[in-house]
Amino acid sequence: MSAQCCAGQLACCCGTAACSLCCKCCPKIKQSTSTRFMYALYFILVTLICCIMMSRTVATEMKERIPFYEHICKHIQAGETCEKLVGYSAVYRVSFGMASFFFIFFLFTIKINNSKSCRAYIHNGFWFIKLLVLAAMCSGAFFIPDQDTFLNAWRYVGTGGGFLFILIQLILLVEFAHKWNKNWTAGTTHNKLWYGLLALGTLVLYSVAAGALILMAVFYTRSEGCKYNKILLGVNGGLCLLVSLVAISPCVQSRHPHSGLLQSGVISCYVMYLTFSALSSKPPETILDENNKNITICIPDFSQGLHRDENLVTGLGTTLLFCCILYSCLTSTTRASAEALRGIYATPETEVARCCFCCAPDGDADTEEQVEERGGQIVIYDEKRGTVYSYSYFHFVFFLASLYVMMTVTHWFHFEDAEIEKFFSGTWSTFWIKMASCWVCVLLYLWTLLAPLCCPTRQFSV
Repeated sequence: MSAQCCAGQLACCCGTAACSLCCKCCPKIKQSTSTRFMYALYFILVTLICCIMMSRTVATEMKERIPFYEHICKHIQAGETCEKLVGYSAVYRVSFGMASFFFIFFLFTIKINNSKSCRAYIHNGFWFIKLLVLAAMCSGAFFIPDQDTFLNAWRYVGTGGGFLFILIQLILLVEFAHKWNKNWTAGTTHNKLWYGLLALGTLVLYSVAAGALILMAVFYTRSEGCKYNKILLGVNGGLCLLVSLVAISPCVQSRHPHSGLLQSGVISCYVMYLTFSALSSKPPETILDENNKNITICIPDFSQGLHRDENLVTGLGTTLLFCCILYSCLTSTTRASAEALRGIYATPETEVARCCFCCAPDGDADTEEQVEERGGQIVIYDEKRGTVYSYSYFHFVFFLASLYVMMTVTHWFHFEDAEIEKFFSGTWSTFWIKMASCWVCVLLYLWTLLAPLCCPTRQFSV
């Protein structure tokens, strides 16, 4: 590692310089991307700590392998077997520290439009100092007096924040569906081949949704029992049909000419995904067979074999889940997403149709960018004239994501017996939250279709 790169890393940790790797072969990185990546690393680090705290296996291994374990636990006042450092209460405390960290930065970065201000420098730099602050806040939560009152109150805050995080993702999904259709429809004025792409995309989406519904009907229902599964599959399948008919109805088309089957296909696929996820999260049903033995029904036969290796299923499933959460955070924190939540849609009439329209370059980025070389990865300072994304909204989404992770890891309302090894064992609270998310998504999409009819004097941009 060269001395120049070491100096650059020191400036990144204790100064305002952007972070980069000490490897010249790495591609260029923008300052705005580097900043978001570092906050994402903080988020991943604390999330991993929460998962470890919820692991029965890790607690047992530490007790068996660490010498003088009980003596150490008593010395740090964590209980005889460090029970204060494991379980849902420990996750609540650590998540309180992380959520407070992001909420303070949300307040601190409100109305920053220039990356040259003092507040912007703090947001984009001083990473080692901010890591120490985050660690101090997570540790300090263990010393809050009257822990029972704190945990009960914080549970309500976490529930509200978790639901709000889900709602934001659903709003952005509906906005994504409309944006996709509007972008590809814009291409039909110049090239008729875009009609073929629209038809192909719609056909694929509905094929996936219909195939998922059929497979769930085959594997998650049977002639006896499975009443919940049968009702919910019927209801959600009917909702997909309803939104499709409403989208192409003449009254909606007259007020909403961009409405079509592509958007309803996206919503139908997501409804089927949430239905599958909810059915997989439902506690198993059991009945007595002809030999008076309990047998599990309403789940696929192959999934019973998979659940035998709990560590493998938990490890892979948890990793996939939190990767999705992190992806949702990063894609939800762009300036376009922040404006979409406020009803501002950047869809000019001169919009250029793209197959990968969501990867279009950010219009707020500088045309003249300053490049800095520090003996390693090249950093592009793309915010010299203005911010590329909303700093405060970015921290607010990560604040909500911290609460969502806290509630998800502790099984929402079944927190007392929650363990990471039982993450996919299924609880009724998780099941109903996913089903409610499914129905809210349908209601949001129907509102975007029916709002122009209900309020004809108002101008709607979606």
